[in-house]
Amino acid sequence: MTTSSPSPTKQSIWRFTAFNAFLLLLLSVWLWKQNQPINLPNPHLPVDGKLQCVSYSPYYSNGQTPLNIKTYITHEQIDHDLATLSQQFACVRIYSVSQGLDYVPEAASKLGMKVYVGAWIGWVKKLNDRELNLAIDVANKYPSTVKALIIGNEVLLRGEQTESAMKSYIFRAKTATNVPVTYADVWEYWRKHPKLEDSVDFVTVHILPYWEDKPQSIDKAVDHTQEVMLLLGKTFKKPILIGETGWPSAGRQRQDSKPSLVNQARYMRSFLTVADEKHWNYNLIEAFDQPWKRALEGTAGGNWGIFDIKMASKFPFTGSLAERHDEKSALYAGCLGALLLLTWALLLKLHSTKHLFSMAIFGSLIGISILLEIEYLIIACRNIQEWILLGGFTLLGFVSLISIPAYVFNGNKTAKKAISLSTSIFLLAAIIESYLLIVDGRYREFAMTLYALPVLHLSLGLWICGQNTKTSYAVYRWLGVLVIAGALVCLCKEPKNHLAMIWLVISMLIAWANWPTKRTINI
Repeated sequence: MTTSSPSPTKQSIWRFTAFNAFLLLLLSVWLWKQNQPINLPNPHLPVDGKLQCVSYSPYYSNGQTPLNIKTYITHEQIDHDLATLSQQFACVRIYSVSQGLDYVPEAASKLGMKVYVGAWIGWVKKLNDRELNLAIDVANKYPSTVKALIIGNEVLLRGEQTESAMKSYIFRAKTATNVPVTYADVWEYWRKHPKLEDSVDFVTVHILPYWEDKPQSIDKAVDHTQEVMLLLGKTFKKPILIGETGWPSAGRQRQDSKPSLVNQARYMRSFLTVADEKHWNYNLIEAFDQPWKRALEGTAGGNWGIFDIKMASKFPFTGSLAERHDEKSALYAGCLGALLLLTWALLLKLHSTKHLFSMAIFGSLIGISILLEIEYLIIACRNIQEWILLGGFTLLGFVSLISIPAYVFNGNKTAKKAISLSTSIFLLAAIIESYLLIVDGRYREFAMTLYALPVLHLSLGLWICGQNTKTSYAVYRWLGVLVIAGALVCLCKEPKNHLAMIWLVISMLIAWANWPTKRTINI
């Protein structure tokens, strides 16, 4: 049941136009700023321009994943990948010798590259023994190429083996080969297992400021890395290799630790500057974006690459850098949106200048927003189910937006029903979103891009036009309280995350848009 609404006045139409013009201006200014180059630190690079080492996981093509035992990386792909990486790196680190990766040292030797060869250690002893034996064979076959054997990666962190078991695996490797042997884990777990130092030739630690239990902002990230290295230097006597360090170019913001292209480049360049000053040995993570990781670690997990999945470099290590490179795509999207809404206006028989002007502004705003939504879907959707769900939610937002002028300017009753239904669905979706962020928020994102424009118009836009599609069912009052409460919990969990604050505002708007017009007995 909904209440009737008065017909729009000339003033309300112009207010609606001004509202959209203001939003379009804000969005345009944001895009302009995102496209402006920013000056970043310029590290002192070696004479040959090659950095020390980078993690090489060749699982960037569709369907490639180390989680599928049938995945096999061909010699041709490895040769091609290393030819690209050899132009910028003197070494690669691999995490396993299975699935064809035992060929990496041979391919690297042809290019004069070195390799940290990893033996993947997990739960299953039989698989561990097979992996270890193959890694030893590779190290013995290419001793001048293999810099070291890394026996196990974050095994203690995952809880898949004990310290005693890891010492046994490491001892087997040391007695069977002449290359140095080490173990790799996050720095906190090395401090929990300091006696493991006695078993290795050097200590390999992972320092990832973004993934810390207390995430670091980009401004403090390299300082944090320095503090960790100072602490580790007091804890261990043997040499230390930073086995992983880097920053994601996209993904979920954690507190004030924000993934972005500029932040990725800023961290890498700042780290390299300090690494050169401190004479650190390091391996950067990672060479290529890893789409398969998104299923385990969300959007951020798949976007640590220095190269994207098309093997294009994301950023240079010198010079200025802009977050976005839209060129004319946003302009085209705005023009296409304006054309679409003008066509919609003609179908609604809205021929007056004020209507057409209003629809053109509104369409430009929708067009640019859809461009951003598509970008979000591309990086956020991990499988066909998410494409269907989030894609359908995006379509719902579009339908709600084009229904607003049909209702406001033309009094279309079907459009009014579509608005009412959309407003209710957005409310329920926001409740579910907050619940998921609360119980499983480490890898989930605030889907602000999909909510922002529809919610602004379903609440403020309709109010500015003097229109009302609110229900009279009292249950919506409790649902509104629930969605606000959920957003407040999200903010309390991450008070430094500005997206949590924006999510609270959006939740309040969608609660207001659904707030019953009067108290009634719910039936």
